[in-house]
Amino acid sequence: MPEPGASVLPPTPPAHSPLFRAEQFVWLTARVLEQRLFAYHFLNGAADPVETALDAYRNEDGGYGHALEPDLRGPVSQPLHVGHALHVMDAVERCGGQRVDRVCRYLTSVSRPDGALPAVHTGQRGYPTAPFIPVVDDPPSSLLATGPVVGLLHRNEVWHAWLFRATDFCWQAVESLEKSHPYEIEAAVAFLDSAPDRPRAEAAADRLGRLVRDQRLAVLEPDNLDSYAVPTGYAQGEHHFPHDYARTPRSLARAWFTDDEMSRSLDHLAGEQQEDGGWPVRWRQWTPGILLEARPMVTIQALRTLRAYGRHIG
Repeated sequence: MPEPGASVLPPTPPAHSPLFRAEQFVWLTARVLEQRLFAYHFLNGAADPVETALDAYRNEDGGYGHALEPDLRGPVSQPLHVGHALHVMDAVERCGGQRVDRVCRYLTSVSRPDGALPAVHTGQRGYPTAPFIPVVDDPPSSLLATGPVVGLLHRNEVWHAWLFRATDFCWQAVESLEKSHPYEIEAAVAFLDSAPDRPRAEAAADRLGRLVRDQRLAVLEPDNLDSYAVPTGYAQGEHHFPHDYARTPRSLARAWFTDDEMSRSLDHLAGEQQEDGGWPVRWRQWTPGILLEARPMVTIQALRTLRAYGRHIG
């Protein structure tokens, strides 16, 4: 007999289903945080254990560190770690309250003069860092770091003084984008999907969609990958697909692609599941531990995307 208050687990997914295979992979390889997230999303797990696991990465300054984002090692708080933490809080519907107030105070303390976040604060110097994330003395404002954070806070109706200038920065950065790359576009979409001014967001998204197609930043024919160049600085094979921009049908980026293009993209995503049950990491792997930590994250996101579009996962 289950203990009072214990979660009742759903029936075990059919053997060999994508979900069953991914579950075995997660139990075998994932950090505690991703194990708890998997249980929350797919096994009726509770939110409290996810919060408890996330707390292990929180610092006294209100930020997050300790390689929460695997490409930044070491204990120090960083904006990219905070963005990851807010994504977790949002996923379990706990993005609010005193914890987020502390996060906003941290964001205020590390912001650039224009109110935006740097991708990496100078405190990272001296700790192992991915070679494609430069640590510089005077880091520039970054849409890649700021856009997802601002979007998540707006999505959860958080109001804090930090948001005003950071939101203005995001509008200016998104509306002035001309030559871009996939991760920056994804950051812009994360902002636009939750920006309060919906007509303005829809207009900006429409322009970005044309940019993505004109610059061939999305692979529309997965069976013909060789015809799509990988952006400068990206790893070999680090392509991006329609489902990377529109992770749910509700995203503004969904309108950028036809039904057939999205269907081919989702077919490709489903087909990427590997023999061990996990999905591959496409970005540059600069040390073995990164791959071990990142693949469960990518696997959970793949399953959530497939489910959001009504694909069978088990």
